Amino acid sequence: KLPSLALHPVIAAELVQGRVHLKCSYSPRSPESPERYRVLWSRLSSPGQREQIHQETTPELFSHLEMDGAHLRLGDTVFCTVTAFRRGSPEQQSLPEDSKGFYAGIKFLPESLEIAEDGKEHVLTVLSTIPIACPGQDDSCKITLQLSTEDLGKSSQAPGPPDIALSACQVDLLAGSCLGSSCAAATVTVTAVTDFARDGNRASRVRARPLAPRDALWRDYTPSLVKVTVRDLPTGNCYSFTDPHIITFDGWRYDSDKVGTFLLSRSESRFQVHVRQWDCGGHRSATACNCGVAAQ
Repeated sequence: KLPSLALHPVIAAELVQGRVHLKCSYSPRSPESPERYRVLWSRLSSPGQREQIHQETTPELFSHLEMDGAHLRLGDTVFCTVTAFRRGSPEQQSLPEDSKGFYAGIKFLPESLEIAEDGKEHVLTVLSTIPIACPGQDDSCKITLQLSTEDLGKSSQAPGPPDIALSACQVDLLAGSCLGSSCAAATVTVTAVTDFARDGNRASRVRARPLAPRDALWRDYTPSLVKVTVRDLPTGNCYSFTDPHIITFDGWRYDSDKVGTFLLSRSESRFQVHVRQWDCGGHRSATACNCGVAAQ
């Protein structure tokens, strides 16, 4: 056996003549570099199982594999395994070295979120690990992703309305150069819906779907999902009833017998409620009753 060469194979994506390829690069740290490299490409077919898709022997310090949509598709997790040997002595081989798994497609960062019903915005990044290619297209080159939300509810409940809201219904991934495993990225904010219901912690998920892609590589591709868990928070209640008895958010109780239109409650940024009180006591007593409400 040849000594351990520390080849450190790494996979990255790049465009070759306008088509998406994966490139496995390696660099032996040895004064006597081998003359040949055997590169085995494989992909994850099921958890813990790999399927071989290509093998070649080359004198180069890299190996290319095209994402053709058949042997290698979007959504695959790909590995390259490199073995070095000297020309004329193929039986003297180094130990094979694996690259880390490279996910080719769209990723959400973070891969899961846990947020609360507190109105805060959380940034979700939509990232493509492969370059955006638009063969034969002269105008702006991009992939548009349609975003949607879905309620997962609890195991004992049927799904209901989504517990989250997105700041945009779609995002564009623009063509550009790759930096590491990031070739294109866009951001969207996620906010928990304050529903004023004590419905416990609920789970939702965000989906992304390529919208009418021109590149055949993107057709029939469903990116991975991101799960968002919403932590339920207790909500306040205030009341104004009959001839109005009022209970405030913090539990104070008092009566109001004035006639007119009044500001009952106001949030600094989200809503305000007006209440109208009319005379309902006649000549016998000065009493006002709730007669109307307006909410914005």
